[in-house]
Amino acid sequence: MAGTTPGTPRVLRAMNDRAALDLLLEHGPLSRTRIGKLTGLSKPTASQLLARLEAAGLVVATGTVAGRPGPNAQLYAVNARAAHVAGLDVNARRILAAVADVTGATVGEFELRTPGRRADSVVRQVADALDGAVKDAGLTRSDVHRVVIGTPGAFDPGTGRLRYASHLPGWHSPTLLEELAAFLPMPVEYENDVNLVAVAEQRLGAARGHDDFVLLWNEEGLGAALVINGRLHRGFTGGAGEVGFLPVPGAPLVRQVTKANSGGFQELAGSQVLARLARGLGIEDAAVRGAGTHHEVAARLLAGAAEAAEAGDDGPYPRLLDEYATGLATGLASMIAVLDPEVVVLSGEVIAAGGEPLRCRVESELIELAASRPRLIAGDVTHRPVLRGALESALATTRDEVFDTSR
Repeated sequence: MAGTTPGTPRVLRAMNDRAALDLLLEHGPLSRTRIGKLTGLSKPTASQLLARLEAAGLVVATGTVAGRPGPNAQLYAVNARAAHVAGLDVNARRILAAVADVTGATVGEFELRTPGRRADSVVRQVADALDGAVKDAGLTRSDVHRVVIGTPGAFDPGTGRLRYASHLPGWHSPTLLEELAAFLPMPVEYENDVNLVAVAEQRLGAARGHDDFVLLWNEEGLGAALVINGRLHRGFTGGAGEVGFLPVPGAPLVRQVTKANSGGFQELAGSQVLARLARGLGIEDAAVRGAGTHHEVAARLLAGAAEAAEAGDDGPYPRLLDEYATGLATGLASMIAVLDPEVVVLSGEVIAAGGEPLRCRVESELIELAASRPRLIAGDVTHRPVLRGALESALATTRDEVFDTSR
């Protein structure tokens, strides 16, 4: 029977090749001697490995390192042009698209504004956004190995239809995924936007090294990502983490939640409640009256409240933090009781605006509301985290494919 088995020279060579490529991705350019030391390979074996990878187009010579006796040592790096991937971050107003090379460096970006677009033009919108980023990268569409698209809600694996995101026009056609697959020449994957933020935090940010964590996100809506044993938990219909629908004490019981596109936790601690809480405390300043979306107003209010708290103010702004922290902690306590995570990552523009004062207040509330005591940490990936997660997700699969030298 043809094929390879563990322990054969071909498989061992492929394992060493991948180990060397991963080291180059982590450390940047390395010499043959340094690669040998980090992998435990002899100099002749490391030389053969590098020659093999260079012939395959996976590594390139990229200068030398001086300062030691003898000839300068040649440095090697992953060939950034060995593969490219794309990520898209979709909401009701715009599509952000980016292209990254195989090292993870972003080489092209594009933003397509979509308000007022015809709902039946989603395939064209996706193609236009992708092509804009590809053009910015100096590539063609055929140069992209894989695309990952992040949206609110989730595509039900049983029906292929988008659920939990009624506010996203045009994305609910039962044939949409088939149309996109037929139109785009590369593999296309779909993921919930908050799940992609968790991917970014797990690979690059605050959740590195943690296999069991919850990421709580608050911008246009409340959502969560659940990582269990190092893997995303999506649920039977893809709806795991749609915690905005969670019934919680302190909020009216919301029925027909999918029609309302809201639920108890959203009504208690979503971005739209900050203005109401502020007015209840007598706060009527420019942060409340200023223009902007719910989450932009909420972020201004929480930023002002955090600043006041850090300055020792005992007025209404710190009390706004207290009330909002209680709302966040109420929903989090229910999640913690079920999942018992190691850490909770607080993310999204609204929560981030509250900074350390808000995090400390939520943590203090959880001491009384939750039986287990996970550590609360702020998210590190704050620049376009959904898009970064989409790229990281696409890169993980593409690297497995492109770096596999056993084939």
